[in-house]
Amino acid sequence: MQKIDLTLSYIRFFFITAFILFALCSTTQAADIDKNLGAPPVPVRVAIVEKKLVSAQISLTGTAEGIAKSDVASEVSGIVEYYPIREGNFVKKGDLLARLTSTSLRLSLKGAVAAREEIRAKLENAEKELARVSRLKDADSIAERKYDEALYVHRALLQGVLKSEAEIELLEYEIKQKDVVAPFSGFISKEHTQVGEWINVGGAVVTMVDLDMIRITVDVPERYAVMLETQGKVDVMVKSVSNRPFSGRIYAVLPQGNPNSRTFPVRINLANHDLKIKSGMEAMVTFNLANTKSALLIPKDAVVTAGNNRLVFCVADSKATPVDINILGYYNGNVAVEGNLSAGDQVVIRGNERLQPGQSVVIIE
Repeated sequence: MQKIDLTLSYIRFFFITAFILFALCSTTQAADIDKNLGAPPVPVRVAIVEKKLVSAQISLTGTAEGIAKSDVASEVSGIVEYYPIREGNFVKKGDLLARLTSTSLRLSLKGAVAAREEIRAKLENAEKELARVSRLKDADSIAERKYDEALYVHRALLQGVLKSEAEIELLEYEIKQKDVVAPFSGFISKEHTQVGEWINVGGAVVTMVDLDMIRITVDVPERYAVMLETQGKVDVMVKSVSNRPFSGRIYAVLPQGNPNSRTFPVRINLANHDLKIKSGMEAMVTFNLANTKSALLIPKDAVVTAGNNRLVFCVADSKATPVDINILGYYNGNVAVEGNLSAGDQVVIRGNERLQPGQSVVIIE
């Protein structure tokens, strides 16, 4: 009998505990539902889906490279005594790249300065002698030959001073060239020497690349190349740098193509102010062609990236509904898309980052 009572007690305890847990779960779920139902609508800005004629587009892969690339050379020869840079360093225009020994030139400069001062002293004496014989000549107290000799000596010494000053300027210039400096701002892509090595006149010190402006080369099939115009705008996608396209311009459509592939190199210039795009990176370039087509256009800000998918939030009856889309092209801040959209639909362009499917929204101007 005692065992039966104990069993009943366990059963009653089990049912009471289960009832309490069920009541707690039900209360929490109800609170969550009430919270969602009572949440204020999210303020958003919207734009209208438009249907327009746009240029047909083609996307092709190209390679980025720095527009300015230079093997910086030395104008003078000598042994490298200071080499402060390394590959990958960024240097500004005028920064020191290498310094060559200049001891012999500095000694030669001292000798040239001393020689000039000696000639100047002789010139000063010659000027006094010329003034003296000039007075005697005016008084007819000296032969013409004596005056001519004094004049020629003075002229020769004057030319000697000029020649000496030219030699000094040349030595000072050569000493200055012992410091090899950066001709423009950019990155050091290759080192060509080290401390203690001899550099000949014209010998390479470093290879520099300026990435402030990027040039992208794309081989375009001839049937599309004839539809492109110089200075035409293009969109450039460098996926390793950004998921948003950069805006560039066609610099040139080269007249010489590849007869085997029937393609023509097209150069695109692109500003690279943050220097994130590196020489050799892959770039996808989207060209606008001459022919047109009808497409649905929405602002780029309406597109939300979800992994590899793209979607927009459509607003109807004050509710936000996600719609999957495919991007067909980019047009001056707008995106041509295809999906379950129609002209006149409202899509969210501000406040769409944290929207949830079916969430209540309020449109603000």
